[in-house]
Amino acid sequence: MFEPSVYPPLALGFFGLATGYLIWGSQELFGWPKRDEKVDRAMGVWGIWLPGLCQLLAGIILFVGLTWFEVFKEPPLYMAALAFTAYGIHWFALGWDRYRGNDARVNAGVGVAYMVLSALGATVFFAANDWPVGLVFVGLFAVYLSKFVMSVGVPVAERVMGLFRLLTAAWLLYLTFAVVVNFTLGYHWET
Repeated sequence: MFEPSVYPPLALGFFGLATGYLIWGSQELFGWPKRDEKVDRAMGVWGIWLPGLCQLLAGIILFVGLTWFEVFKEPPLYMAALAFTAYGIHWFALGWDRYRGNDARVNAGVGVAYMVLSALGATVFFAANDWPVGLVFVGLFAVYLSKFVMSVGVPVAERVMGLFRLLTAAWLLYLTFAVVVNFTLGYHWET
């Protein structure tokens, strides 16, 4: 069997989601850039290739490291693997829908499913005394609650969702920075 690794790909997943939330949150909260066909296509491409791919890769690496190679040993990483994989796949669909101009009303059911996943993540990480990652899932829950409300026809929810995305992005960028300096420089920032 392989030696345990102390380097799970957390920064990759955090950074990907943070970048997606910065791009989409700015458009939702501030209306910038103003939506048109070109902006929707560009946002779709970025949604697929940055938050989608970064999170999917992080999730797959975690699952493989937990199950096949057993290089990751911490049980909460199973929740991280599930979340990164599921949210990564979600970003592929989100980006593709925006790129193609598809109807966003179907996201009501998506909002419910991802609220449950977010609540599960918050439960696991707060129970594991990992409040910094637990806060990420609180932010995710707020994003998907807003998405649900927006999908059923409350237009102001889009701006609220943009605000939650930007706040969560700021926290994710902190976590990205903290994970990297902790792993590479031996710092002890809260992660």
